[in-house]
Amino acid sequence: MRIETFRMERMQSTYENLVECNLSESGVEPMRAEDLLKDESERRGLLQQKLGYSQSNGTEELREQIATFYPGAKKENIQVTNGGSEANYISFWSLLEPGDRAAVMLPNYLQTWGLARGYAKADPFRMIERPDGRGGRRWGLDIKGLRKAVTKRTRVVLVTNPNNPTGGVLDEEEMEAIVAAARAARAWLVVDEIYRGAELSGPTTPTFWGRYERTLITSGLSKAFGLPGLRIGWVVGPPAQVAKLWAYHDYTTIAPGMLSDLLARRAMTPSVREQIFTRTRGYVRRYWPIVEAFVRERSDFLSVIPPRAGAIALIKYDLPIASIPLVERLRVEKSTLVVAGDQTGIPKHLRIGFGYGADPAILHDGLGRIDAMMQSLRTGARRKVTAPGRAQPARRAG
Repeated sequence: MRIETFRMERMQSTYENLVECNLSESGVEPMRAEDLLKDESERRGLLQQKLGYSQSNGTEELREQIATFYPGAKKENIQVTNGGSEANYISFWSLLEPGDRAAVMLPNYLQTWGLARGYAKADPFRMIERPDGRGGRRWGLDIKGLRKAVTKRTRVVLVTNPNNPTGGVLDEEEMEAIVAAARAARAWLVVDEIYRGAELSGPTTPTFWGRYERTLITSGLSKAFGLPGLRIGWVVGPPAQVAKLWAYHDYTTIAPGMLSDLLARRAMTPSVREQIFTRTRGYVRRYWPIVEAFVRERSDFLSVIPPRAGAIALIKYDLPIASIPLVERLRVEKSTLVVAGDQTGIPKHLRIGFGYGADPAILHDGLGRIDAMMQSLRTGARRKVTAPGRAQPARRAG
């Protein structure tokens, strides 16, 4: 098996700590250990923790706490991993064989697209613009495209809900359509729910858990929880499949870190979990209007469908440049990092993170640099159109 380069992740990991303005993050301002351990005895317990090997599938206490986030789940339904990415990796590794097919939602965080193409064959179905029932637009599921992508050869259906990079949240009809398609094919349904809990309004997004017996939920503490540095993720699934996943986990990172497991237990305590979600929603609700106003004031060449969850906005632009070279120019010329739409499966878009940073001035600064670059591109395009002796329109790169 050969895995293609995960270009988005390589770009972020290479440059995110080298730029002055990092708007490529898809989570909120990270929490600190002291935010979780406010009692002095808890802090002493952290310092006194022996740094040996943790239970490789997660301690029983942690798995019990994670299970409370999924109605009807028990610790036997939980496999703890090193981050949500490992949860996705061992899920696909355990389910796919050469000759299988995986139906993968696009646009997306393309780790699972690369895994599907490495282990088997990938068939896309898409999130598209749909009416929101209130006179506006939302990101929703192309149900016809889903039914075309899922066939008798489909072994896995991959969904991300809430979605990265659109911030869209599936409605009940769309969730039922996904379950029906997976059930008809007897395929496994793998649902990445790592943004569940980061809603801009309304209650926590409903989980797919409990809707279909061949379901694996992947998630972790990096996005809605603001704890990416703990590298704690998990898979929720039927006990027999979770036991199988444990065998695959033995061949990767073996076990989560002792300190991470300890802090995760605290974060996943139901009362603390809700406090964390309140904090996360505070960030996304406070910072989203800044991005919304930025786009609205440039509506002649920018547009955005408001996200329902997550600290990310997928912004469409009308400029004579493709998204990957645009992102490269922003990094080199403006020391500002964002994610190219082409790296998530949708061209002529930029994914901008708006929740990372305790001070909104960081977001304002980054958006100002993006605007300066875009205005220079627009000026250059107009000059090409009006140059003496040129009647034809400016040539569009990409």
